[in-house]
Amino acid sequence: MKVKKRTLLLLAGLVWSAAGFNILRIGIVSYSGNISAQNLFVSCVIFALFWFLVFGPLVKKHTLRIRQYKEIMQFFLKFFDGKSFCIMAFMMSVGIGIRVSGICPDLYIAVFYTGLGFALTLAGLSFTWNYFRGSKNEQTGKEICEHAGNYGNIV
Repeated sequence: MKVKKRTLLLLAGLVWSAAGFNILRIGIVSYSGNISAQNLFVSCVIFALFWFLVFGPLVKKHTLRIRQYKEIMQFFLKFFDGKSFCIMAFMMSVGIGIRVSGICPDLYIAVFYTGLGFALTLAGLSFTWNYFRGSKNEQTGKEICEHAGNYGNIV
């Protein structure tokens, strides 16, 4: 099934938002009885590391790649490349494995998942923002990326 290349941004936004929201929800639920300023600070550090080192650059990279496709209609799974799908599958498998095995205490799940989930959710919202922003400006993506500084890491 083919969709307009701009729609790939919306698909990426929906996938990453759903994944991020689910992980964030698990983290918040696990925070029951573990809330402290120190734990919240560590969650914020984890968020910042994942956002600025992983997901922010990922959003920029894939938005630019999608916008540079020559053909308007693209296969609907091309919102990510093969490497990104493998990374996502690996992260999901490890995360599920850690929770199911019980090797990590709820405190770890709470602190880590809250930071990671918020970064993933922001990535999804960023892709969605790029989709709606692109409806106003169907240009090559170069101009969009040049204005990224005006919106933080949202491209």
